[in-house]
Amino acid sequence: MEKIEEHRCFGGLQQRWRHSSTALDCTMTFSIYLPPAHEENAPPVLWWFSGLTCNDENFAAKSGAQRLASELGIALVMPDTSPRGEAVADDNAWDLGQGAGFYLNATRQPWAAHYRMYDYLRDELPTLVARHFPVGAKNALCGHSMGGHGALLMALKNPGRYCSVSAFAPIVNPSQTPWGEKAFSAYLGADKASWHAWDSCELLLRAPDSAKLPMLIDQGDADAFLAVQLQPARFAEAARSRDWPLELRIQHGYDHSYYFIASFIEDHLRFHAGYLFN
Repeated sequence: MEKIEEHRCFGGLQQRWRHSSTALDCTMTFSIYLPPAHEENAPPVLWWFSGLTCNDENFAAKSGAQRLASELGIALVMPDTSPRGEAVADDNAWDLGQGAGFYLNATRQPWAAHYRMYDYLRDELPTLVARHFPVGAKNALCGHSMGGHGALLMALKNPGRYCSVSAFAPIVNPSQTPWGEKAFSAYLGADKASWHAWDSCELLLRAPDSAKLPMLIDQGDADAFLAVQLQPARFAEAARSRDWPLELRIQHGYDHSYYFIASFIEDHLRFHAGYLFN
């Protein structure tokens, strides 16, 4: 691994690292925030999954999450949103290819050669972080938009691994919305039955009761993508039908931007702290 940069931040360290990924067969970067007490106490980890067009730097630079993470003693790990590099398949569209990995394992060429973000984030990167950084064993998930989709599906597909999950404006039903239909057609092919393995609504409906974990979703009612792309009511209805512990909050006047995330990230960190330190 190679450290790209490091900054003192609220008494802790904001770092960015580069490494060679076996799962993705390319060089990847990730950002990590280590709170000031990390040398004495191994902090739990909150994984942040970003949205379309983002990389590992957006949340670190725009959310302001480090202040409260420092106070609470939570490490933040911020991976990239897709494989990267000249040899990695891409598309001219902003919502497909590099920057738009959708947190799944692609099965259709040319994407299948590199687009295995699910394996990377479930196995490879957590192992790397645990080996090289003084972090604890407890983990939680949070994400935005495409990353909210990623956080929800990662939690639902791995019962017992995470203490809690939260999301800002997640794409909860991608097999039924334009962004997801476009990405899934490219990455997974035309068989829509195979899409259900990567759709949070479908996963929740089929998940065993043992997979239940606390969930928090914030959605702005001024989000331009709400009606067509996001559809949180579908996920809420699936959760209601399963008696799932979900809190869905509709925030009046908020849009899809990082201003929205910065406004409520403290609530999410405190939500996760209640389970990470329990």
